[in-house]
Amino acid sequence: MIVCFSGTGNSRMVALELQRHLGGDVVQLAGGLLLNPSGTVLEVPQGEDVVWVFPVYSWGVPPVVARFIRRSKIKGAHQCRHFMVCTCGDDIGRADDRWRKLIGRRGWSPRGAFSVIMPNTYVCMKGFDVDSPGLEASKLAAMPARVAGIIGAMKRGFSGSDVTRGSYSWLKTAVVYPFFKYTCMSPRPFGASDACISCGLCSRECPMENITMKNGRPVWGDRCALCLRCYHRCPVSAIAYGKETDGKGHYRPECEKR
Repeated sequence: MIVCFSGTGNSRMVALELQRHLGGDVVQLAGGLLLNPSGTVLEVPQGEDVVWVFPVYSWGVPPVVARFIRRSKIKGAHQCRHFMVCTCGDDIGRADDRWRKLIGRRGWSPRGAFSVIMPNTYVCMKGFDVDSPGLEASKLAAMPARVAGIIGAMKRGFSGSDVTRGSYSWLKTAVVYPFFKYTCMSPRPFGASDACISCGLCSRECPMENITMKNGRPVWGDRCALCLRCYHRCPVSAIAYGKETDGKGHYRPECEKR
């Protein structure tokens, strides 16, 4: 069973590639599963592992994924192996250590942890933008071979970490991640410009059901995951995060163009 949280489509793309080789279901973390993790009981099919797929948030586990791991009800989770496959633009710090602790605290068995480098999508701070078209294309082209290697390691029962940590990994995860989580994830700066065409796509696509349409314009509530799906998927690029996204690019992988 593949449990996937994806905002802009990178992690979903990796989850689908994993599914193509491993089979089984992809459980998309959205809507009720995120808003009320204990409200639905999932069950791991006999003989299957659980593969957790998610994007790295500032060198840590996305808060909504951490919350789901802590509160979810998953039958068979104690009897199977758990693997992590996270996506990142460059490196993950020690996010795998955080994931192992979350899984271990449930009494589950964390095994191999892997990272897959994918196109950068974070645009909400100065100095952060999407990749150039060439770099984006090269990262996407390398993904299938990377996933194939991960699957081989899983089948061998690999229990270590095969990840890109980057420099100052401990500092990034132990210091920067908590700061980011508590001070840089507010939805308040989100807004829509006059270019908005009132299509409602942002509202329909929000995995947290956090965007409502009022008088034809999107309004953000307070339970945002800061996944940036609304920003990147807007067909007319009308959504902004304050002034931080001025002049920034947008990203939409093929699997999200629907």
